[in-house]
Amino acid sequence: MTGGVVPGPDGKLRCPWGLSTDDYVTYHDEEWGRPVHGDDALFERLCLEAFQSGLSWITILRRRESFRTAFDDFKIASVAEFTDTDRERLLADPGIIRNRAKVDATLANARVLADWSAGELDTLIWSYAPDGAKRPAPRTIADVPAVTDESTALAKALKKRGLRFIGPTTAYALMQACGLVDDHLRDCVARGAAS
Repeated sequence: MTGGVVPGPDGKLRCPWGLSTDDYVTYHDEEWGRPVHGDDALFERLCLEAFQSGLSWITILRRRESFRTAFDDFKIASVAEFTDTDRERLLADPGIIRNRAKVDATLANARVLADWSAGELDTLIWSYAPDGAKRPAPRTIADVPAVTDESTALAKALKKRGLRFIGPTTAYALMQACGLVDDHLRDCVARGAAS
């Protein structure tokens, strides 16, 4: 998929990926690329992006409510207290992705983040947001990078602080989803919607 915007059933132009399913239309129009703040909210996105690694985002999106239930709405303090019994429950839960490495990373990351000050995760992640005025709006999907210098630096900073299962590509997907960058295509109806 390398093309530009595509008209949807309502005639509005959107990024092509945003029209592939009804779930994507809603996610694309109302959520993706809009600023997300708050440690727990960013922890959720960080975890879901890690679970998405190697899979299609629609797989995660359609299971997101099950993930939220399984991980107590991704409240860092709560997940940090999960026990071995909770881990086994997660690995047996058909509503989520039962990948042992990803489950273990989520639990370990929560334990690391539980020792951070309130707002510290939010501040750290957002400190890697590039200057949007210096980034040209992508015209086609081919213009959207998978990794940037900022996402590489963010992944490195998070790993240095003890977080697991976060690489430059996952970090960039987080940056896109949480509005640190606006990668809606130039003529997309959702471009700049959050500004």
